[in-house]
Amino acid sequence: MPTISVRGVNYNYDEYGSGEETLVFSHGMLFAGWMFEHQVEYFKNKYRVITYDFRGQGKTQITDDGYDIDSLYEDTVELIRALCPKPVIYVGLSMGGFVGMRLAARNPELVEKLILLDTTCKEEPFENIPKYKMMNNIVRTVGYWPVEKNIMEIMFGDSFLKDKSRKPLYDLYLSRFKQNNKSAVVKAVLGVVERKGIQFELKNIVCPTLIVRGSEDKQVTLERSLMIHENIKGSVHVEIEGAGHSGTLEEPDKYNKAIEDFIS
Repeated sequence: MPTISVRGVNYNYDEYGSGEETLVFSHGMLFAGWMFEHQVEYFKNKYRVITYDFRGQGKTQITDDGYDIDSLYEDTVELIRALCPKPVIYVGLSMGGFVGMRLAARNPELVEKLILLDTTCKEEPFENIPKYKMMNNIVRTVGYWPVEKNIMEIMFGDSFLKDKSRKPLYDLYLSRFKQNNKSAVVKAVLGVVERKGIQFELKNIVCPTLIVRGSEDKQVTLERSLMIHENIKGSVHVEIEGAGHSGTLEEPDKYNKAIEDFIS
């Protein structure tokens, strides 16, 4: 598991495969690069594939500050410049999508194609903020256990949650969430909850863009997903049946096909 110093922070990343084009995968809140394990396995035979962990999550260094989305965007700019000599195919899910839209709008020279998964260009809905801050306070003071069920209901769709055959995966993913450092996660969650919208910069995105939404995503409504599509000229919008907010894990084959169809 190599690390690279990015703006004074030791970032964990992993690199797989080889090819003329590089796929960079950027994860969602509470996850890390591991959430793209199915995509890595699928694409590494044709492409160079890079996953990385945002600061304070996964195995990247825990810092005192820098968890806001604009700071994570600046980290990503430097990481791509250091690791990738050519423009990349950037794939961002949820929080990774917040970063990806900033990247493509502000640094078009770094992005060949943009793929946005289960994400929104708007700020956090006002009605969600008290709930998420309350959960954050519980994690900070007590731990994860009182809000474990709430977290999983946010992150996954009903098809996954109600499928008894996927209970071992449920337990696995929950255990991985709980490996995150509590103090770092609290800061990272605030960075997401207090983010600014990026909708007014979408007109600056000129690269080919794919927007994918799981039909059971409780966090990103169809309306919010389509707002990105309507404001990026020439973009493609795909909805995946049976997937929630973590579609790369819930319906990996469908997500892989949507990505492959777009980039090939």
